[in-house]
Amino acid sequence: MTKRLYYDSSEIHEFDSVVEDVVPLSPAQSRPAVILRETAFYPTSGGQVHDTGWLMLDGATRLRVTEVAEAEDGRIVHYLEAPAKLPLAGAAVHGSIDPERRRDHMQQHAGQHVLSAAFVELYQMPTVSFHMGKSEDYCSIDLATPSVSSEQIAEAEKRANQIVIENRSVRVRYVSRAEAEKLGLRKLPPAERDELRLVEVANFDVSACGGTHVGSSGQIGLIVLRKSERVRQGTRVEFVCGNRAVRMARRDYSALSEAAALFSAKLWDVPEQIRKSAEENKQLRKQKDDLLDQLAELMALAALRDQTDKNLPETHGRKIIVRAFSDRDIGFAKLFAQKVTRAGTPAIALVASTVDPPGLVFAQTPGGSADMGALLKQVVSSVGGRGGGSRDFAQGGVPGGSHVNVEQLLHGAAGTIGA
Repeated sequence: MTKRLYYDSSEIHEFDSVVEDVVPLSPAQSRPAVILRETAFYPTSGGQVHDTGWLMLDGATRLRVTEVAEAEDGRIVHYLEAPAKLPLAGAAVHGSIDPERRRDHMQQHAGQHVLSAAFVELYQMPTVSFHMGKSEDYCSIDLATPSVSSEQIAEAEKRANQIVIENRSVRVRYVSRAEAEKLGLRKLPPAERDELRLVEVANFDVSACGGTHVGSSGQIGLIVLRKSERVRQGTRVEFVCGNRAVRMARRDYSALSEAAALFSAKLWDVPEQIRKSAEENKQLRKQKDDLLDQLAELMALAALRDQTDKNLPETHGRKIIVRAFSDRDIGFAKLFAQKVTRAGTPAIALVASTVDPPGLVFAQTPGGSADMGALLKQVVSSVGGRGGGSRDFAQGGVPGGSHVNVEQLLHGAAGTIGA
């Protein structure tokens, strides 16, 4: 089992060790890796993501550590970028951890402890799980509750930041399982070890944890709760701490400032401006839909009256309207076909939109003798397209970007009906 130097101090960024084993490239192992006698690199576990950094050989060769994982036997595996030279077992190495990444993880994980304890103290909402996002956008805790109100979010955030401001000590200690059972831990881990590593925020929280943490709550920095959502096991609350919170606040402010400039409004007026714009857009969409409906109806009536607009004469008492739209989408083609077949005159509409990807709509006045679904399927399948439908209405398409003559397909279908 690898000795974990970060257990005793999260501030260890450099260390010396010895290579115990080398895992070379193989069909089953796509990345080279090494196992050290001791390490300060933290492996992904307990909701916290791994450290990255470097291993130095012979004072010259630097190997990039890109991922760290824990093997089933308790050894810690350090995955490397494909190096030109792998170390040999027994070789001395000097490890160097990315300090900024480690500091970020310490802030997020310690902040999670404080935040989880705040939800328990205020609302008896225990944390079911913790997840530290691989990106810097968020971290999250899942609470064992069906919902969390905005007021509860605000109060928990306020309480957590009070603990930060008070700069309470955060210390690690080891106790027996029997002793841990008497300390009122938020969550007692499964009975796998006789000795437990506890992380204690003075007079506020005691938790069994193997992660890296700051030395005092003030080092967590600002704790900001961003949103909550319902998940299978309760309610997920997203948050960020410390430098990550500052970066996110700066990004949010920049985005809000840009939005305010577009509206010529103050920052705090942006939500109202968005609501107004959304309502205006809704009204405009309705007006557009109404106008398209009217246009389709007028065009349908005109087509039914017009005997010279490339339409075939009546067939068995039905007018056949053939129309290909080069400037309208398939939605309008469908609307036009519906208007033609519902105008009170027995009719068949063979309509298409040539806007890429091309689409076809075949429709007839309900109760007609033709089978629109079978006809359309026959037409589009002849050019590699797909489609189908009922006897009175069918829709399909032909491959986009193809050289299919859509109008020719329509007239061919009309000829089939007239035969």
